[in-house]
Amino acid sequence: MIYTVTLNPSIDYIVKVDDFSLGEVNRTEVDEKYPGGKGINVSRVLKHLGVESKALGFVGGFTGYYIKESLKGFGVETDFIEVEEDTRINIKIKSNMETEINGAGPKISEDKFNELKEKIAKLKDNDVLVLAGSVQSSLSKDTYVQLIKALKSQKIKVVVDTTRELLLSTLTHKPFLIKPNKSELAELFNTKIDSLEEVIEYASKLREMGAENVIVSMAGDGSLLICDQGVFRAKAPKGQVKNSVGAGDSLVAGFIEGYTKTKDIKEALVHGTASGSATAFSMDLCTKEEFELILDKVEVNKLY
Repeated sequence: MIYTVTLNPSIDYIVKVDDFSLGEVNRTEVDEKYPGGKGINVSRVLKHLGVESKALGFVGGFTGYYIKESLKGFGVETDFIEVEEDTRINIKIKSNMETEINGAGPKISEDKFNELKEKIAKLKDNDVLVLAGSVQSSLSKDTYVQLIKALKSQKIKVVVDTTRELLLSTLTHKPFLIKPNKSELAELFNTKIDSLEEVIEYASKLREMGAENVIVSMAGDGSLLICDQGVFRAKAPKGQVKNSVGAGDSLVAGFIEGYTKTKDIKEALVHGTASGSATAFSMDLCTKEEFELILDKVEVNKLY
C-alpha cells in the first residue's frame, strides 16, 4: 500500500482574473476549489493512474470536512487526524502573472502528532510512505525524521518531497527517492546553478549524503534522475503550459506508479515525466487519458 502524508493540507482556491490589479476591485472569470497539499496531490494522481493509496495528515473545521468529502468523491481513501483549528485556504490567482497567498495552517499538539506516528508504525514490508510538503510552525524541523523513525520495517520505501532542512535531515535515513526542483537544489547548497553539469554535481552530492534516487525537475527543460545506474535525462514533451501547480507532485506520483508496476527505474522516470507534463498542460491534475497521450512522447537518455 502507498501512504501519503500531508501535514498541512489546504483548500486551493484557484481564481482566474483578467489583468489583476492591486488596490482595485477584481472580478473573477473562473474560480475553482480543490483539496490541496503535495501528498494529497500525489494520492489524487495515483488514483487517476489506477493505483490505490491512503492519505494521512491533519484536518480541522469546515475546510477539513470539505477536503475529506472531496477526496471521497475522487475515490481516494483517507485516514486523517482531526484537529481543533480550521484547515487553511490557499489562494492561487491566475492572471498576467501567477500569484499565491498561502495560509499558515492549524497548530498541531504533541498528542495529535503522536497519533500520526502510531498510524505510521503500522505500515508493513513493501509499503511506500510519501512525506510531502511544508510543516506547520508548531511542529519541529525534524518532524519527517521522527516519522521515518516510527517505521518498524526497513523494507518500506520512503519518498521525500520537501525543502531545506526538512529534506536534508532525512538523508541519513536513506530515502528511496527525493525530488527537489532546480531552484530548491541551489537553495539546499546556498549556491547558484546555471548549467546542467552543476545540476548533476549537486544532485550527486545528495546521493552521497544518503538519498538512493534523486530526481531534479527543471520545468520546460525536463528532469534529471541520478541513481546507482547512472544519470538519466528526460526531455519534457512539447505542449502549452497552463498550470504549474501540482506538476512536481504529479511527477512523484507517476514515478511511484511506474516503479510499482515495472520495478524499472528508467521506466519510472518516463511515467513521472509524462504525468508531470500532463498536469502542466491542463488546468488541474492530470487524468489517465492525458497521461497516456503523452507517455509515448517522453524521451529519456542516459548521460553517464
